[in-house]
Amino acid sequence: MIIHDVENFPNPLRVRIALAEKNALDAVTFKSVDLMNAEHRSEAFLAKNPFAGVPVLELDDGTFIAECPAIIEYIDHHFAGPSLTGVTPKERAVISMMQRRAETQVLDAIASYFHHATDGLGPALETNQNKTWGQDQQARAFKGLAYFDSVLAKHAYAAGEEFSVADITLWCGLVFGGFCNIQIPADLTHLQAWHDGMAVRPSIAA
Repeated sequence: MIIHDVENFPNPLRVRIALAEKNALDAVTFKSVDLMNAEHRSEAFLAKNPFAGVPVLELDDGTFIAECPAIIEYIDHHFAGPSLTGVTPKERAVISMMQRRAETQVLDAIASYFHHATDGLGPALETNQNKTWGQDQQARAFKGLAYFDSVLAKHAYAAGEEFSVADITLWCGLVFGGFCNIQIPADLTHLQAWHDGMAVRPSIAA
């Protein structure tokens, strides 16, 4: 099992945290993609993922799986340990919903701000920028943070009372936010408390 990724980038980080939660980091081989030199746009990489994103999971039978939720679902079912995606139909549905909200309203919004309204990864990679739209996504991200603060006022975790893939996605969104100066507003005390708790969780602290 091989994971093609860029260490410490937000989406690859999601998969690495999931593997750590399942005590499975040593069960995979990581192959670095030279994204800064556009390896992700090469013909060889596009054969693995035609949408040019990392990470990509390569299975022993030659199957390639892209998109973090799909990769993490495979990891969750393949390796033993506490479930990250839910067990009962209700758990699976709620976690899927909250993971998607963390992705679209926080992580993806921050990513769009970074790639469109800042210098991002530089002019060679950041083509067709729309700064106005990027700034709108920054505002969307702050609304997403406020939403999750309200969720965490009632629950210990993003999708209820157990840690899940929704927490992984929200955490990685906040990591990306910190990188591009989108900080947790001071009045979002529930989100900040959750953040502080996540920072010392073994899979994340490592």
